[in-house]
Formats: sequence, C-alpha cells, structure tokens
Amino acid sequence: MASDFIIDVNETDFEYEVLAYSQNTPVVVDFWATWCKPCKTLSPLLENLAYEAMGGFRLARVDVDENPNLALQFGVRTVPTIKAFSMGQIVSEFVGNQPEDRVRSFILNITPPSKNSLALEKGLSLLSEHEWKKAEEIFQEVLDQNPDQPSALLGLAKSFLGLGDAFEALLILRNFPASKQYAKAEILLPYAESLGYLKQGNLELIDDTDLAFGNCIRLASKNNILASLDGLLDIIKKNKRYRNGLAHKVFLSLLELLGDDDPLTRDYRKELASALY
Repeated sequence: MASDFIIDVNETDFEYEVLAYSQNTPVVVDFWATWCKPCKTLSPLLENLAYEAMGGFRLARVDVDENPNLALQFGVRTVPTIKAFSMGQIVSEFVGNQPEDRVRSFILNITPPSKNSLALEKGLSLLSEHEWKKAEEIFQEVLDQNPDQPSALLGLAKSFLGLGDAFEALLILRNFPASKQYAKAEILLPYAESLGYLKQGNLELIDDTDLAFGNCIRLASKNNILASLDGLLDIIKKNKRYRNGLAHKVFLSLLELLGDDDPLTRDYRKELASALY
C-alpha cells in the first residue's frame, strides 16, 4: 500500500524522494528484501506507524536486491536496516527486527511534536482522569484535522460512553478502521450495545439477574463504573455464562473505559480471574 507518506524508492529517485523530502519532513528508509523473514514483521509495523502518524514522517522502502548501489552507498550489510533522514542527513538507525515499543520510540525521537499530537496527548490525559466532556472536545478537534485518526476515534468513543451517549459511540465503534486500536474498539462494543438497548427500552429484564444486569449498565452510564463492576462480578460469580458471557464482556468493556493507568484496573482483573476460574 503506497501513499504520499509510504513510498517505494529506487536508485533513480532516492535523492529527490528521500534526501530532498527530508528537508521538511523526516524520512524513515526501510532497506528490505523479499527473502528476509524479519522484514515480513517489521515492514508492516512501520507501515502502520506511518499511517498513524498521518504524514508526521515518510516511510521510504528500498528493495536491496533491486537497488544494490543504494545498499552499498549506505553501508547496508544486513536486512532489515532502518535509517532515519532529516535535513538530508542520517539522524538515527537500527538493524534487525525490534519490539514494537522500541520502534515507536525510534519514530518519536525523529518526529517533532505537532499540534495534533500534543492535542491527542492532552485528550488521552483527560480521558485517564475521566474528564469525559473536555476529552470529547479535544478529540473532536483532532478529528477535524485527521478524520480517520484511530487513537482519536477510540478516545472519542470512550468519551461518549463516559457521557452515557451510546448511540454516538456505536457510530464510531461499528465502523472502526483497521488499526492497532481496532481490538480495543471491539472490547467496548458489548457495553455500548447494552447501553443502547437499555436506553431504547429493549434490554430484556425478565428475572432478578436481568434486573441486576440492567442496573449495572445504568450505574455505568451515570459514571459509577466501580459500582457497576462490583455488580457484574456478583452476576459472574453466580452464573459465568449469563447471556452467553455478556456480563463478562461488559466487565471487560468497563475496564477498558476505566483505563489501564487506573490502579484499580489490575485489581478488578484479578477479581474477574478469580470469579471465572
């Protein structure tokens, strides 16, 4: 997949597409080969990061078999070799496959903070503090500039859920783009859908357990997430398979909403594991 910020380059256009382009925007050059097994993992990761950055850097791919002179010129002895260029010069590099967190750190160190990246960081901080309305406003601003930014979309969906707005959240979650954040969007869906059914009056409330489940959804919608988690734990302890595991799935949704940075999230995960096993 190619675009203005993901491009295949060769010996003919390298100077223009990499060296000249890097005068204004950092360029990460991926020296790779079709026979290179680590490249099959690293190259897609770099592509995903380039799409996430939305032009914060350009990813330029060089097939060393087809461009041996470039490999020789830049001292590439093994693949994958990654070199970052800024102002026409190599500013950072690494060799071999690396864990995702190290690759992300590599990218962050070569890309200057943009207005949108700072706004996104602010939105995520507000989200961790459960400042739902303020976070919503920030994520809306980011998405006005980059409508398909996955982290901002996920943050906006969480903000809506924190505000008890299931329908706006569902519009995002049911049409979430393929990205690293897609799995987290899927985790949020059971709570979003249950809240939607409750607001429409379509959530089945037949027996005492159903009523307890409905109350858990209602509590969460009022931002009383901890009480909702406690109620869901009681349901799970009594019936692990309640509604085909719906209580369990909503529990995980609320932990995602609570956030991994919340110290209570780990405690509740332990309690869930104890209830299930």
